[in-house]
Amino acid sequence: MSSRARQPDEVEAALWFHDAIYDPDAGDNEERSAALAETLLGGAGVRTEHLAEIRRLILATGHRGSRDASDDAALITDIDLAIFGSDPARFDEYERDIRREYAFVPDGEFRRRRAQILESFMARPTVFATPWFIERLETRARANLGRSITSLRLVDPPAPGA
Repeated sequence: MSSRARQPDEVEAALWFHDAIYDPDAGDNEERSAALAETLLGGAGVRTEHLAEIRRLILATGHRGSRDASDDAALITDIDLAIFGSDPARFDEYERDIRREYAFVPDGEFRRRRAQILESFMARPTVFATPWFIERLETRARANLGRSITSLRLVDPPAPGA
């Protein structure tokens, strides 16, 4: 994958740190992970401009970043989403893991919110932004996401007018 990155060292560092802080009940995991990376890598002598790029890439894993295939933020986001294109058994295991992480959320609410999140990926022209991931994982990702959304909605149908 590093051959596809414009700045492979920064991409690798961002991947190592992007979930360094992960609290399912928090909305600032990327920001806190980026701050940790800046503190630790800055203390190790990584230059400011590299820290800024690592921070930007970590924040992109919140899936609000660039979808420009030439941007390393799109690459790191695609790497983060690669599980969507895994074989169906592995994807199903991932979905069960997600449910366990969010065990504190009541079932109906979880199903509704999880379906909305997965539907937001399905609403994109492509789930992935970079050609490598689109060519290899897009079809399977759409099948996995569609199957999961159907399963989530069968138990908890959408509210009227939704």
